[in-house]
Amino acid sequence: MAASSDTVTPSSLRLAFGNVFSLFILILIGVLAFSIRIFSVIKYESVIHEFDPYFNYRVTQFLTKNGIYDFWNWFDDRTWYPLGRVIGGTVYPGLTLTAGTLWWILNSLNIPLSVETVCVFTAPTFSAFAAWATYLLTKEVKGAGAGLTAAALLAMVPSYISRSVAGSYDNEAVAIFALIFTFYLYIKTLNTGSLFYATLNALSYFYMVCSWGGYTFIINLIPMHALLCIVTGRYSSRLYIAYAPLVILGTLLAALVPVVGFNAVMTSEHFASFLVFLILNVVGLVYYIKGMLTPKMFKVAVTLVVSAGLIVCCAMVAVLVALVASSPTKGWSGRSLSLLDPTYASKYIPIIASVSEHQPPTWPSYFMDINVLAFLVPAGIIACFLPLTDASSFVILYLVTSVYFSGVMVRLMLVLAPAACIMSGIALSSAFGVFTRSIKFASIGKQTDAGDNGDGVTQNDKVKPDRNEELPKEKASRKKKKEKENVEKAPIATKKSEKRLLMLPMEASVVAILLLILLGAFYVVHCVWAAAEAYSAPSIVLTSQSHDGLHVFDDFREAYAWLSHNTDVDDKVASWWDYGYQTTAMANRTVIVDNNTWNNTHIATVGTAMSSPEKAAWEIFNSLDVKYVLVVFGGLVGYPSDDINKFLWMVRIGGGVFPHIKEPDYLRDGQYRIDSMATPTMLNSLMYKLSYYRFVETDGKGYDRVRRTEIGKKHFKLTHFEEVFTTHHWMVRLYKLKPPKNRIRGKTKKSKSKATSTSSKRSATQKKNPWQ
Repeated sequence: MAASSDTVTPSSLRLAFGNVFSLFILILIGVLAFSIRIFSVIKYESVIHEFDPYFNYRVTQFLTKNGIYDFWNWFDDRTWYPLGRVIGGTVYPGLTLTAGTLWWILNSLNIPLSVETVCVFTAPTFSAFAAWATYLLTKEVKGAGAGLTAAALLAMVPSYISRSVAGSYDNEAVAIFALIFTFYLYIKTLNTGSLFYATLNALSYFYMVCSWGGYTFIINLIPMHALLCIVTGRYSSRLYIAYAPLVILGTLLAALVPVVGFNAVMTSEHFASFLVFLILNVVGLVYYIKGMLTPKMFKVAVTLVVSAGLIVCCAMVAVLVALVASSPTKGWSGRSLSLLDPTYASKYIPIIASVSEHQPPTWPSYFMDINVLAFLVPAGIIACFLPLTDASSFVILYLVTSVYFSGVMVRLMLVLAPAACIMSGIALSSAFGVFTRSIKFASIGKQTDAGDNGDGVTQNDKVKPDRNEELPKEKASRKKKKEKENVEKAPIATKKSEKRLLMLPMEASVVAILLLILLGAFYVVHCVWAAAEAYSAPSIVLTSQSHDGLHVFDDFREAYAWLSHNTDVDDKVASWWDYGYQTTAMANRTVIVDNNTWNNTHIATVGTAMSSPEKAAWEIFNSLDVKYVLVVFGGLVGYPSDDINKFLWMVRIGGGVFPHIKEPDYLRDGQYRIDSMATPTMLNSLMYKLSYYRFVETDGKGYDRVRRTEIGKKHFKLTHFEEVFTTHHWMVRLYKLKPPKNRIRGKTKKSKSKATSTSSKRSATQKKNPWQ
């Protein structure tokens, strides 16, 4: 018992208490991350948000109902009519399989949740996992204090909340967790050299590949860091163990995902990893030979190895160049090229440039999405250089690359958010460490000064042994002990002196801590406001606050319900691609195009029909077996994301495939107008007519609240389309194509009347028989 009690030291007790306290804080952070994201359910209802999540929800429903094998082989004939879509080979299955697995586990435990409920709460659940993964990653870089701070910041950061609120059932819901966890396992392997963590890293990368196309960021960032370590002389066996299994095993696993397949080894996004892998092997061989040979033999061997390595590298580069040269885009996807060249999409692929989240962000959006973290990040970078390690250099590289990509595409602010939280967590932890240490040293210094003043007499009055009574042997042994103690205390003294250099006055430290607390409070208030107001509203149900109270606009579901109940199951509905997923999922009707945007020609055909006059548009839609046309219009209630505001993109995309559609024909002196100064081409286009048909009847003037002007063409009739339904607030309008018989009925009547008139004339010329 005595031996066991002696082993329990105050430091071990403090460590155990710290671990328990850290675990308790992590649980609270997870609860915070989940709860701050359910404002949408509390304020509105448990409903799927946006557009893409409706497709993911529909696919998850199919998976849970029909099983995994039918899911991989599912051919969806409800989309991209008449082409269809092979779902199993064109979708990233990570989100669907995750939610389907959660639903199966919960139902196995007799927790009867619906598929929709599981889909709604998948993103908040994985946001807690992402916060915990951030703690693990930051802990590997700068310790547990920085990890807890970074996790708390990520749990609330608005940029991540915008894509992970309850109901935001999109790929990023699970992909951000996979991204951070993959980085953590890479750093963990880099610090420990464990092959176990390297294998887990490859598996985590595989999950990331299954979840999101942004996995290419990982397979390019890690090679960049490995190359940086080689160039700066930081090569080690740990680096090889961390990198090699990821490239080999990770690439093999990535090729198993149907949507990726051989792209894992055939596209330019992956070539950097293979090139760095080859360089790493050459460097590793050089280091191995160096340990085996004498310096003279080493020089000869290095010459041979480097020359052979250069030959192999040149051969690989030649093969890669040949592969790249055979592709018109040099082996890069359109989205990757738009990241490397921000002007590429606007020049060559307008379908990518037309997406709002692919636009570059504004400066206010940075303050909106990461708030005060933007000011803490530079301090975190400085802290990572004190000292610079492999882990801290990786975090710096992650931050720099994510800042660039977020500046190109506003959607990638989501990738910047974890890096900003990690850097800010390191900065806050280091700052709190300096300030609390200053207060501690200042208080200890005051206590020692008081002790010296009070106890000076007693120390001098102590009875000291006579120096003459000491033996010469004892003097010599004392001298040796003092020398040893001085040698041992030398590094401790230098550390203390370094710490004292970082000390601040007590008053300044207290004021600085109070300011940091105020900064954190401002961050919390902003994040709660963003979660409750800015990012909680589902796009399918809109609200507006005015002087007479809250107004709810439920026009989208009203229109989809009308389609579901008043049209045949096989009817085809044409609309702009933004609304394809919702129409298929909520109305269960076949659409011509949807949000997958895999076929630019098909989308250009719809854009051409919307840009053409009524008769030409009818012919295009009739050739596609379209029966109904859906148009979103916001001119009455002031909804800015309507089809009139998107119309120029329809013109550009259509004109990119069909040259007779020219953008200048729809502009007046370079300006996009819908008033009396609009061009005849614009006023006669199908989109203009379907949006503003009978609009003058609402107020007698035809005033558009979005464009803030009166429309140019107010009174007109439709000849080839007929209005069948308009929602309560005129936000969604549905039109039906008139059948050909209705269009030529007038001609047949005329021809019949002509025939009867000619026959009557002939009969009139003949004489009547009086005997009859």
